[in-house]
Amino acid sequence: MPDLVLSTLNAKFIHASFGLRCLLANLGELRPRACLAEFDINQRPLDIAEKLLALNPKIVGLGIYIWNVTETTEVVAALKRIRPDLIIILGGPEVSYETEQQEIVRLADHVITGEADLKFAEVCKRLLLGERLAEQIICAELPDPARLALPYDLYDDGDLAHRVVYVEASRGCPFTCEFCLSSLDIPVRQFPLEPFLAAMQRLLDRGLNNFKFVDRTFNLNLLVSRAILKFFLERLRPGLFIHFEMIPDRLPEPLRELIAQFPPGALQFEVGIQSFNDEVCKLISRRQDVAKLTDNFHFLRAHTGVHIHADLIVGLPGETLESLGTGFDRLVALGPQEIQVGILKRLRGTPIVRHDAEWQMVYTAHPPYEILQNRLLDFATMQRLRRFARYWDLVANSGNFVESTPLVWLPPASPFAAFLRFSDWLFARVGRTDSIALARLAELLFEFLTRELGQPAAEVATVLWRDYQRGGRHDVPAFLQPHLPSETKPTRAARRTTALKRQSRHLAPG
Repeated sequence: MPDLVLSTLNAKFIHASFGLRCLLANLGELRPRACLAEFDINQRPLDIAEKLLALNPKIVGLGIYIWNVTETTEVVAALKRIRPDLIIILGGPEVSYETEQQEIVRLADHVITGEADLKFAEVCKRLLLGERLAEQIICAELPDPARLALPYDLYDDGDLAHRVVYVEASRGCPFTCEFCLSSLDIPVRQFPLEPFLAAMQRLLDRGLNNFKFVDRTFNLNLLVSRAILKFFLERLRPGLFIHFEMIPDRLPEPLRELIAQFPPGALQFEVGIQSFNDEVCKLISRRQDVAKLTDNFHFLRAHTGVHIHADLIVGLPGETLESLGTGFDRLVALGPQEIQVGILKRLRGTPIVRHDAEWQMVYTAHPPYEILQNRLLDFATMQRLRRFARYWDLVANSGNFVESTPLVWLPPASPFAAFLRFSDWLFARVGRTDSIALARLAELLFEFLTRELGQPAAEVATVLWRDYQRGGRHDVPAFLQPHLPSETKPTRAARRTTALKRQSRHLAPG
């Protein structure tokens, strides 16, 4: 039986906890006395508590995030009721700030704030030696990446075959965007390149094809980003897929030359735009050069096979419905394959709270702390925009309606205004934003395009039929049959390749 159990509740089974593996790799002499126990938020808290108690540990370390704090609070409450002597240590972004307000902190024995790679081992060693620590809240110093043991060999074969594998070449962010916890992680620190690339080689040798980098600014250090891109370019093979989070206005020629050599589908860039409104960007201390950003998008779309995932945020202080729509239309015109419309969250510790009074920012009291309304967007409008974001995911981002989606905003219509109209209509028809079967969604889209917009049924049916086949489907839906030529036969379409989705910004325990 282990003395020490490292655990967390992942958002889904497919997400392998990077943070737990970082902690385990750096336990030193305690490592043989420890084990991992991963769960997900869909499991019952009492069942999780039962499995943890069955291991009979002396210490349980739990990673706490915005997506799991509610469920983990139940787990901790149960553990302490059943075994009051069990030492529970918390860590992670959700408990690194505003600790005095949190029930889960009250229940736990100790909380380590910040990057706990080394501090966790130090605390556990003292506790296992029988020392009683007076302080509940323990602040971890920023570790030097050169001192850290890398965690990549702790991904097992099942992880490599069935789960998202996270890697990091750097930590920190040089920017100060007030909505983001990464803005508090200054300075940017690089992991030594040679051992990092050696670890990537071992993962490749074990058959891993999907690499998700969690670096906030992968292209900040040109020498490092070029070395990593060159490393993977020299090891290209079918199915290789690498995800990076990029600074949108920094793509110098040496990077462009390498990026252009990757085949379509091998690279995905997550590009945070957040807002095109200059005044909003000033309010939230965000710096970006829109002209360079635009030029970089044009290059990526015209000369590379990169899959671009671009982000906008709804609810930022100073952003009106009109300026949000203008920004959305500008982004659509740049042609990213995915646009993530996110709702602003008031993450613990972020300085976005300084705008609460002036802009009348009102957030939910419980995770994920999304904005409910502000001075410029009332609650009813924010609800419309939540539905817009959800339906955009179901229709535009899903890959199921590649050709059909642009029919919603045939020129000269505004994509934002047109899709908002579709979103309002769709909600009025179905009254929900989830559990809509694909065939039903396709039928509703057909109805909207033909009846509401007056587009020719035969033309719309032809486009929808091509989209329907793109996922490898060959049954003609009943609602399309009257509008397709009688000789229509299913044709095998190229199978759609779905790029890996990003998890929340707070990807792994600290």
